[in-house]
Amino acid sequence: MNTVQSKTRQVPNWITVLLAIACGVIVANLYYAQPLVGPISTDTHLPLASAGLIVTLTQIGYVAGLLFIVPLCDLIENRRLISSTLVIVICALVAASLTHHALFFLMASMFIGLGSVATQILVPYAAHLATEERRGQVVGNVMSGLLLGIMLARPVASFVTDLWGWQAIFILSAGITTILAVLLAFVLPARNPLPTTNYGGLIRSLWSLFKTKAVLRRRAFYQACLFSAFSLFWTVIPLWLASHFHLSQQGIALFALAGVAGAIAAPIAGRLADKGWTKRLTGLAIVIAILSFLLTHIFKDSSTIALMLFVIAAITLDMAVSGNLVLGQRAIYSLGSEIRGRVNGVFMAVFFIGGAIGSALGGWAYAYGGWMFASILGLSIPVVALLYYFTEKNN
Repeated sequence: MNTVQSKTRQVPNWITVLLAIACGVIVANLYYAQPLVGPISTDTHLPLASAGLIVTLTQIGYVAGLLFIVPLCDLIENRRLISSTLVIVICALVAASLTHHALFFLMASMFIGLGSVATQILVPYAAHLATEERRGQVVGNVMSGLLLGIMLARPVASFVTDLWGWQAIFILSAGITTILAVLLAFVLPARNPLPTTNYGGLIRSLWSLFKTKAVLRRRAFYQACLFSAFSLFWTVIPLWLASHFHLSQQGIALFALAGVAGAIAAPIAGRLADKGWTKRLTGLAIVIAILSFLLTHIFKDSSTIALMLFVIAAITLDMAVSGNLVLGQRAIYSLGSEIRGRVNGVFMAVFFIGGAIGSALGGWAYAYGGWMFASILGLSIPVVALLYYFTEKNN
C-alpha cells in the first residue's frame, strides 16, 4: 500500500470517485429518519412536538464525533480511524431497526450520528491528496457525492418505507455500510499524519483554533445559519406535505428527490472558489436561501402551482447550502495541512449545532404554528447570516 504523507499530489480520478461515493453512502445515514418522523413517532409513541428530536439527536451525536473523533485524523492513521467509526454506525443502524421504544431509538440515532463522522475524515483526506491549485475542485467533487447522499437519503428512505416499513431502510443501510467499510479498508492508501501533540493537546487546541482563526469563525457561522434553515425545512416539510397537500409517503419521496438537483452547486462552487469568487458567491448563497422561504408564501392554497413553488424552493435552498459548504471548506482547508482535520472538525461541529437547533425549532414551531410559524423562523436565520456577511471586509 502507498502511504500518503502531508505532501500533496495529484488525486487519481478513481480515488476521487470512491471518496465521493463513500461520503454519500455514509452521510445518508444521518438523514434517513428525516422524512420518516411521522411513522417513526407513531410506532415508537413519540409525541409530535418532540418528533424533531429524531433528527436533532442524530446531529448531536455527529457534533460529538466532529469534536472528539475527527481531530484524531491529525494524530493517527486515517484508514484505521475510518474503519473504527464505521463499526459504530453499523451497530447503531442495526439497533435502530430492531427497537420500537422511543428512548432506545433516540439513543441509536445519536450513535448513528457519532459514527457517521467518517465522512469528515474522508473529506480532509481528499484535500491532503490534492494539489493547492486543484483543492477546491477535488473537495467540490467529493462534497457533491456527500451532498447527493444527503439529498437522496430522504427519497430513498420514503420509497423503502412505502414498500417494507421504516425499519427496512436501517437494515439495508447497515448492509451497504458494512460492504463499504471492507472496501475502504482494503483499497484506500494509508495516511500517517505527523502529530505535534497528544490527544489531550489536540482537543484543547480546538478552542484556540476557533478563537484565533477569523476565517474559521466566519465560515462556520455562515454555514451554521444556512444549515439550520435547511434542517428546519426538511424536518417540517414532510409533515406539511402530508397534511396540507395530502401527499402519500411516495409523493413525499418524489418531492425530496427533486431536491437532489441542488447538489449541482457543489462542484461549480468549488471551481469558482479556485478562481477567487468565494466572497461574492457566499452572499449569493445566503440571499438564495432567504428567497427560497419567501417563495413558499406566494400561494397559500394546496394547488399544483403552490406545490411546484415548494419544489423550486427545496431545490434552491439545497443549492445555497451545498454551494456555501464547499466555499467554506475551500477557505478553511487553506489554513494549513497540519491543522486541517481539527479545523474541519470545528467547522462541521459549529454548523451541525446550527442544524440540530433548526431541527428542534422546526418540530416545535410546526406543532404550535404550522408551516407559517416554522417558515418565519427558517427565513429569519439566513437573514442573520446576511447581516453578518455585510461586516466582512476582505475579499
